[in-house]
Amino acid sequence: AKKAKTEEDEPVEVEDEDKQDSGEREVEEEDGEEDEVPSLPLGVTGAFEDNSFTSLAGVVSENTLKGINDMGFTHMTEIQHKSIKPLLEGRDILAAAKTGSGKTLAFLIPAVELIYKLKFMPRNGTGVIILSPTRELAMQTYGVLKELMNHHVHTYGLIMGGSNRSAEAQKLGNGINIIVATPGRLLDHMQNTPGFMYKNLQCLVIDEADRILEVGFEEEMKQIIKLLPKRRQTMLFSATQTRKVEDLAKISLKKEPLYVGVDDNKETATVDGLEQGYVVCPSEKRFLLLFTFLKKNRKKKLMVFFSSCMSVKYHYELLIYIDLPVLAIHGKQKQTKRTTTFFQFCNAESGILLCTDVAARGLDIPEVDWIVQYDPPDDPKEYIHRVGRTARGINGRGHALLILRPEELGFLRYLKQARVPLSEFEFSWSKISDIQSQLEKLIEKNYFLHKSAQEAYKAYIRAYDSHSLKQIYDVNNLDLPKVSLSFGFKVPPFVDLNVNSNHGRRLQKRGGGGGFGYQKSKNVHKAKIFKHISRKSDSRQFSR
Repeated sequence: AKKAKTEEDEPVEVEDEDKQDSGEREVEEEDGEEDEVPSLPLGVTGAFEDNSFTSLAGVVSENTLKGINDMGFTHMTEIQHKSIKPLLEGRDILAAAKTGSGKTLAFLIPAVELIYKLKFMPRNGTGVIILSPTRELAMQTYGVLKELMNHHVHTYGLIMGGSNRSAEAQKLGNGINIIVATPGRLLDHMQNTPGFMYKNLQCLVIDEADRILEVGFEEEMKQIIKLLPKRRQTMLFSATQTRKVEDLAKISLKKEPLYVGVDDNKETATVDGLEQGYVVCPSEKRFLLLFTFLKKNRKKKLMVFFSSCMSVKYHYELLIYIDLPVLAIHGKQKQTKRTTTFFQFCNAESGILLCTDVAARGLDIPEVDWIVQYDPPDDPKEYIHRVGRTARGINGRGHALLILRPEELGFLRYLKQARVPLSEFEFSWSKISDIQSQLEKLIEKNYFLHKSAQEAYKAYIRAYDSHSLKQIYDVNNLDLPKVSLSFGFKVPPFVDLNVNSNHGRRLQKRGGGGGFGYQKSKNVHKAKIFKHISRKSDSRQFSR
């Protein structure tokens, strides 16, 4: 078994075991029965007369209800109302719901109740595992769990890549009843941490299942499921239903699962409080449009999506340099930096966060006013997940702006098929900040920004070439001199689209980190290379 490399980070936070000695302790420890797990009483039922959390009194413990009340929630969302009762009865569930629908509490409440009713102790090991696709989502789920556990005495912890592995192993050895984890690090501990007792597992929760599979955890998921006890409850939550999700459901959901879909009959695939539209912008004006929009809305809370880590890095450095304060999250940052930035933006009343799709899934960032998609999403699913960061909750409101080049307007057809209603936003082009000449001078004279802009430009072209919708996003249709102007270049930098071409490797989009990885392709015969050309040249922009 391989050991994963880790960076030093904050140790796992586990609720103090000393609380177990309080008067609420209901289980007597018996010698020689360290591994014994009490059984769940049958017939957990309760009438759901209304959708208020108080209607769960008698079905859900007083301690959990106190936690929900402390968090300020009074009424259940649709997914909570439909799934909490069957989950409390021990059913397996396959749930489909839009992001922002309240699914985190939908699985946390039954998970906490299961541990409470079974009177789990640290010596019983782990009773519930909650899997998240990204570290940020894992941290956020853990934050909600921490609040929900305020009046409970059970142990809980966070296990994820980038954190101190030995500290995690020690906590696991002491016994963590509820674990929130990322798949890679969890599998590492299951294979290599002797004191990790997971044989008493009662419940597995897979959150954002489609995303877990997208970011390349398919093999890890199969191995985790193989190692876990077969007799358990499984909750599988996914924003979209794909063939891979169905395959995962087949191997993980052992009983006859209950399908819960809260959005099946809705006319739109995005939430009601979201006003969304697009602006058609020529390639050379893209940065000017973005800069004008951000400057005008700098007192609001905005998220701007880019297609690559390098693009986020460059635009962050550029905007900071020209005195427009922004924050940035991307997959090439150290975990501590990502964590700090994430919470800084969450707690801010206003601000601008530049990010890759690493931040697009599942994260609950309070009161985001605008989602700006500066680089287009790969497909309608990605669009839906990006805009899911705003207009969250029951009465959430928000706005979304998609910036398209004239050649990309065909993407609107795909959005319409996916039930995403978009109207064209009017933009006063006469009021645009014309800083093009200053931008070009800055990129020419500042060595570090020049290098950063070069990397960002290359990453943009490569990301464009890796789009799945080739009929819309065709790299051959890009007017490179105009595209390069938006990065501050008078002449387009050289881009080799077949890095390591002698190995026949082709760039392919990879989820998770927001960057781009390599994937072997047998059909690549010649390197496709974008040449240096002058702005006046009418010749073709690349050779094959």
